[in-house]
Amino acid sequence: MKARRDPRPPRWAQRLLNWYCRPELAEDLEGDLNEMFSHNWRVLGPFRAKLIYWLDVIKFCRPYTIKRPEPSKLLPNMIMLSSYFKSATRNIARSKLFSAINIIGLSVGMSVGLLLIAMLTDLLSYDRFHEKRDRIYRVTSQLQRNGDRSSGHMATTSLLAGKEIKESLTGVEDVAVIHRGFMGDITYEEKVVPFGGLMADDSFFNIFSFRLLEGNSRTALREPFSIVLTETLARKLFGGENAMGKSVSIWGRDFSVTGIVQDPARFSHMRFDALGSLSTRTITEKDNAYETMWENIWNAYAYVLLPPNASAESLQQRLDEICQRKANAVASGYVQLSLQPMREIVIGQNLGNQIGPYMGSTVVWVFSAMTLVVILSACFNYTNLSTARSFRRLKEVGIRKTMGAVKRNLLVQFVTESVVIAFLALIFAVGIFVIIRPHFISMEYSLQEMLVMDLSPKLIGLFILFALLVGIAAGFFPALFLSRLNAVSLFKGGWTRPPFRKITGRKILVVFQFVISIMFISGTVVIYDQYKHFLSYDLGYNTENILNIRLGDNNADALRDELAKLPEVAGQSQSQLVMSIGNYFSTIMKNPADPSDSAQVYYNRVDENFLVLHDFKLIAGRNFNPKSPHDTLEREVIVSAGVLRRFNIGADDPWKAIGMTVNVDHTDLQIVGVVEDFQYGQANNSTTKEVVFRQLLPEYARYLNVKLVTNDLRSTYEKVEQIWSTFDPNHPLQAKFLDDQLEESFRGFSASVKAGGFIAILVVCIASLGLLGMVIYTAEIRLREMSIRKVFGASEARILYQLARGFIVLLGTAIAIAVPLTFLFFDRILLPEVANHAPLTWFEMVSGAGVVLTLAATMILSQTLKVARSKPAEVLRTE
Repeated sequence: MKARRDPRPPRWAQRLLNWYCRPELAEDLEGDLNEMFSHNWRVLGPFRAKLIYWLDVIKFCRPYTIKRPEPSKLLPNMIMLSSYFKSATRNIARSKLFSAINIIGLSVGMSVGLLLIAMLTDLLSYDRFHEKRDRIYRVTSQLQRNGDRSSGHMATTSLLAGKEIKESLTGVEDVAVIHRGFMGDITYEEKVVPFGGLMADDSFFNIFSFRLLEGNSRTALREPFSIVLTETLARKLFGGENAMGKSVSIWGRDFSVTGIVQDPARFSHMRFDALGSLSTRTITEKDNAYETMWENIWNAYAYVLLPPNASAESLQQRLDEICQRKANAVASGYVQLSLQPMREIVIGQNLGNQIGPYMGSTVVWVFSAMTLVVILSACFNYTNLSTARSFRRLKEVGIRKTMGAVKRNLLVQFVTESVVIAFLALIFAVGIFVIIRPHFISMEYSLQEMLVMDLSPKLIGLFILFALLVGIAAGFFPALFLSRLNAVSLFKGGWTRPPFRKITGRKILVVFQFVISIMFISGTVVIYDQYKHFLSYDLGYNTENILNIRLGDNNADALRDELAKLPEVAGQSQSQLVMSIGNYFSTIMKNPADPSDSAQVYYNRVDENFLVLHDFKLIAGRNFNPKSPHDTLEREVIVSAGVLRRFNIGADDPWKAIGMTVNVDHTDLQIVGVVEDFQYGQANNSTTKEVVFRQLLPEYARYLNVKLVTNDLRSTYEKVEQIWSTFDPNHPLQAKFLDDQLEESFRGFSASVKAGGFIAILVVCIASLGLLGMVIYTAEIRLREMSIRKVFGASEARILYQLARGFIVLLGTAIAIAVPLTFLFFDRILLPEVANHAPLTWFEMVSGAGVVLTLAATMILSQTLKVARSKPAEVLRTE
């Protein structure tokens, strides 16, 4: 016989009752309904019992039985936050001086943080408009010459690399090859417009998301002598006319307009006015054998588009296989290909031959570290002053705890106060940011090209978030300390003296601030001295009053004849490049005694007047003979003494090398002269002693070097400008004095000096503000003590000593730490990596300590003298 089951009410009806019914009524009501349900089950049966139960549950849903909504937990929190905010503003108003010190210190520190945020926001915005950005990689190259120095890591590669990848590698969606040698003048009818552009193959628009407004993206760059214009260039040339299909002239050849592309975005690492078809070079450079050499890694860029979910590591392995296979294509050397993700092009490795703006990741990290130091210094100021003054708020903490406040409430209260101060500091920090932003951008030409840093809603949001984080970071430790105090001990008189009197936490922070200040000041002085040293470094030839004129397509002989008529012109020469400013041409030279021995040498093509104009010291042989304009062959070469040492030919007697035949760039040349070693590269470069001068052929003449003899260089420059305008009215004169070019080549050093000096000033200001606050506070709390000492006969000098002794010890400790650290950093780490650097001096090492001591002494004396000269009768009258 089956056991009889107890009747059970409908489960969903019970759930409905418990959901809407007030808790204090639910238990009784549910009990009554269950009794009625059991009775109905026996008398009326299961179906009618369940139905009646459902109807009763619904019937009892009356206003007096329905649950009242629970009070929001958010409302009390908001009320408490409002209370905390009022308390914070009152405390700020009550302690105006210390609040001002905290706000000024935080605003100064935060202004540098705002610069960093704005800079990173701009840098991280680059190339984000490319839809396939995460799958695009650039192929980079490095040329190694059998143990000799490397070419360095280049953003460029050979034209053949892109072709080889496209033809021989599977698992690659597409490859775009770009060449940067597309610039000059573009002519349409009577209009001549200068432009700068790129040459690209027909995969360009498939990989990159540049918007093609007119034309076919697959065919626009396919045929030779095709050109795609940007909107701006098309408007300059054609006005409102339709440009499609029209013919323009470049380099004396006709190009057909096959497309119009939207101007490149502001945050694009590729910038161009026009795109020419890369297939054009197969015609214009068909006689140039070097164009198709595997080792010609200097002018082309290859971008690879990987399929979705493809592995870059796998592709790198296949690139290594290509490099191994092509190893024999490079004479006595090897080309290594590597992949660089598109997101790391603007912020990444410091590569040579960059196609557009970039910033080395090292620079970003260094600036970030310097910014962090400044912000931490400002936060330490707040922490020091807050913890030092915390005993003034002990009664407040005790009362709040007695009234029921828990540790969390107090922690939130004091952090709220620091956040309020941080937001007040943010207002001033934004003002400072607006003032220093243009100066920061103009500090370096590359920054002007790269950054905008305009205020935007996104940037303002990041600033607010930054202020919130700074407020929490600065106030957390003081808030934690105050919230942990015991309420009973606070009312027993256990905290009659300032906290941390015997604990060194605040002292460590003060010492840290001044160590950083001293190191920044001394470091800036060292970098400035190195900068001045390199500007005055003896390069081995004369650089004064030499004006280098970029010739472009102009007739150098005619221009030279006109300039020779100026009385201020003492001589003229022509060259392929300007040396010692970071421009390099290199090639392979073979040992005449052993053709299997080759080395990479640097070179410049010059005419017969160049060595005389620049006062090079010829130690053997002769200068070049004048060359006929119709003579297009190289026959002679002049080498530096470093070349003789490298190949051990006439190193002891340079005259032995005269008449020897050497192979330079696959051409046999006769050594006719030897010059003393000079600085081919920048003054801080030690790897450019092996140099050769090659005879200048007309097609390589890029610069006219003009020696001036005058004290009024400005008026002479204006005369040169007038002569230039008669030869080339379409282009402005591009000319610079060699001394100015040398100075510009060290703009990185100059920027480091400016940035270091700016950061040093900020760090010192913040540390000085913190010290001033601590001195004022110490003088305030020890005023009665010092007055009692005076009553018992203490002199002013003794009072000064008592008040200043602790700060003197802290400053002495900071100096003892900072000076050796600065010396070791520069002497053992930084300067050994810099060639031809100036030795360190003691003045550089102690300069930071001198500045800090002077400022500290001023602030300490200004406050302690007030205490020492106070009248005890006035101070102690209420005692």
